Amino acid sequence: MATHGTHEHPRSTAKVADHPIHPMLIPFPIVCFVLAFIADILISRGDTGLINASNWLLGIGLIFAALAAVAGLTDFLGDDRVRALGDAIKHMLANVTAVVLEIVNLVLRLKNADFVASTGVWISAIVVLILLYSGWKGGNLVYRHGVGVHDTSNL
Repeated sequence: MATHGTHEHPRSTAKVADHPIHPMLIPFPIVCFVLAFIADILISRGDTGLINASNWLLGIGLIFAALAAVAGLTDFLGDDRVRALGDAIKHMLANVTAVVLEIVNLVLRLKNADFVASTGVWISAIVVLILLYSGWKGGNLVYRHGVGVHDTSNL
């Protein structure tokens, strides 16, 4: 029997059918940015035919990152308990850093294709490392702090 008491866990405020949106969107930019990094490695080894694919992956990843950011920011602003979590702030700052780096990466590579094999691949590598850290902090938000987790008393 469902009860409508207070939530024990910090809640997700951006949701569809009571399912948080942010975790539904984050796989897309992660996959795009990791695949862009893999393409960049291959480009730096001479496979220049992947430059357009890598650029598209960055662009698509940035679009989905923006969508995930809107949902994540809605969750962050929607519950005081989420804003009080240091892991939430670290997760957000890491993601903002990754997105800014990928915007710079895309803009510079669009102006100079040689950028990919020199600096672009390194920016992509740094972003993948940042995503590992951000994912760890995002995992802490769910598994340690219970953000967006249904309370068993409310099921």
